[in-house]
Amino acid sequence: MKISPVEQLFTLFNETALMLQEELACSYLEALAETGENLFQGAILQKELSELTVKRLKKQYEEIHLDNFSNEDIRKSFQLVILKGMKDNVQPNHQMTPDSVGMLFGYLVEKFMTQPSFRLLDPAVGTGNLLTTVLNHSQKKVTSVGVEIDDILIKLAYVNANLQGHPIQFFNQDSLESLFIEPVDTVIADLPIGYYPNDTRAADYQLVAAEGHSYSHHLFIEQSVRHTLPGGYLFFLVPNGLFESEQAPQLHEFIKEHLFIQGLLQLPTSMFKSKNSGKSILILQKKGEGVQPPKQALLVNLPSLSNAVEMDKILTKMENWFQENKG
Repeated sequence: MKISPVEQLFTLFNETALMLQEELACSYLEALAETGENLFQGAILQKELSELTVKRLKKQYEEIHLDNFSNEDIRKSFQLVILKGMKDNVQPNHQMTPDSVGMLFGYLVEKFMTQPSFRLLDPAVGTGNLLTTVLNHSQKKVTSVGVEIDDILIKLAYVNANLQGHPIQFFNQDSLESLFIEPVDTVIADLPIGYYPNDTRAADYQLVAAEGHSYSHHLFIEQSVRHTLPGGYLFFLVPNGLFESEQAPQLHEFIKEHLFIQGLLQLPTSMFKSKNSGKSILILQKKGEGVQPPKQALLVNLPSLSNAVEMDKILTKMENWFQENKG
């Protein structure tokens, strides 16, 4: 039976990470970042390994030539080993964006961003899975920036980007602190949902809560808008109840003042554990001189993504919307 390229790479990443985990007495995810870096550099960088482990690692690495694999094969296999590592030790905000959602983001970014080159920011980059999915689906020249507070996740994102040959600039910091980056043409983010603990920092935002902690997902939207050029697009994965919370009226006002809603795509409920955990993709455009709202927003309830007939109908509807509003 022929082994798929993704399975081949998964086996390599997994087996070498397990060797390093044991020898370095570190977590599986840390070991995964180490093995990815070895593979990228074409050398074994850990000085404290036994001769036997070095030999075993070399043998494994020599059997694989990354040039023979597509970026998507590398991304998918790396995503699978990360998911394996996260099963043992996951915080709620470390869930990975599902592949089908990443591909929808890729499709939407490609459709809205009509210029041949642009700058892209992911302020909640995590392991880089969503960002590299979008880059792998783009035919354009994209300069990208990722921000992530968790040092293990950003190390994995950096290795992930290197293995796929994407020159992404990474910042390891709280995305809601000051960002020293050039403004971008577009933002993508699987928004971290919940309360932001730093009330002092939240006070610098228009979307600060009147009392108690502010919603971090609201602040992420505002921070993203600050760093987007006028007329730029923002694509967010948001909870379906985004506009129903007690802090929603403020968000409404903020959007009315600074943005046009271009679209809202509700993802099929079958993708989520319960109806309450459902999500949508919210598409916004920053106001600016000569920027007009769409004739009507693109509002879509996506069917199950495995239902080819219904998906075809929806894609046709979306193509028609693009022709009418962006043609």
